[in-house]
Amino acid sequence: MSEPSPRPQSRPKRRGRVFRIGAALVVLAGVGGYLVVQYVTGGVGTRGCTVVSAQDDSKSYEFTPEQAVNAATIAAVGTGRGMPERAVTIALATALQESGLRNIEHGDRDSLGLFQQRPSQGWGTERQIMDPAYSAGIFYAHLARVPDYSALPLTVAAQKVQRSGFPEAYAKHEQDAVLLAAALTGRSAATLTCEGRPSRTAEATGPDAVREALVRDFGRDALQETGAVVGGTAVPSPSPSPSVTATAHGRTVTVPVTRDGKGATAGAAERERGWQLAQWAVANSSALRIARVTYEGREWTASNGGHDWHSVSKGGASGSAGAERSTTGSVRIVTGPTAP
Repeated sequence: MSEPSPRPQSRPKRRGRVFRIGAALVVLAGVGGYLVVQYVTGGVGTRGCTVVSAQDDSKSYEFTPEQAVNAATIAAVGTGRGMPERAVTIALATALQESGLRNIEHGDRDSLGLFQQRPSQGWGTERQIMDPAYSAGIFYAHLARVPDYSALPLTVAAQKVQRSGFPEAYAKHEQDAVLLAAALTGRSAATLTCEGRPSRTAEATGPDAVREALVRDFGRDALQETGAVVGGTAVPSPSPSPSVTATAHGRTVTVPVTRDGKGATAGAAERERGWQLAQWAVANSSALRIARVTYEGREWTASNGGHDWHSVSKGGASGSAGAERSTTGSVRIVTGPTAP
């Protein structure tokens, strides 16, 4: 009798190898999916910006330049519409949960953008929702219709706008949103810094780009311009409309923050406005290639790594050639070469 063929014995081995290879591919796919999710929600990325607490409690939050630009836009649109800091905190926590503060082009079903708003649910067109200023504005318009939203727990207020399947998820972002809102509304001075490394995706730089970005975030009512509605009613323009007057000389953009525009000592409201504009500029430093920001005797510079706000002398010298004179009446934004 001839010996049995070895072929049947080799088949289980081949099947075992195929199974192991398939299992490995599944694991790799899972890891890849995890990394994608982490990227979308802020878990992966170069941390180039930091916001710290103005209190001596060691609280801080690190985030990317992309997140910084979007956070600054959300805050600027909120204050431009006369919304309180609590509203900005709610908006920032919502965007942190929904998109990781990234203006993403995908989501659950037809959800899009910073707040994962759905065109099919009346939030606007795809193009409108992908405009951060518009999406922030329509979020605030819905939030303003929630009775006593400032007194509600953050998760409750956010859920009344978003109708999320996971309403408690907003709570985990509240502490970071509080820090961001305090800095980006100007209440906490000199608490937001960025490395200032130039972004590879920056499409325009220089004074004109800075002024255009200022108008984009502070100087228009995005909802009125795009004809947005909430509950079937057109959203009214804030009165008076928010505006920013900025002049440019060489590479410097000067933004007045006092009511009389003559550099008089700023009151509390003007001081907060000044710090909002100053820290907005730092948040946009990578995208707009901003090299230096000066306000109220303090200066941030990209050339020193952008990790702090340091004092400048009364005459304007801060250890760097050509430093702009600092006043309480204006924010000075210098564009140009930034740290590599």
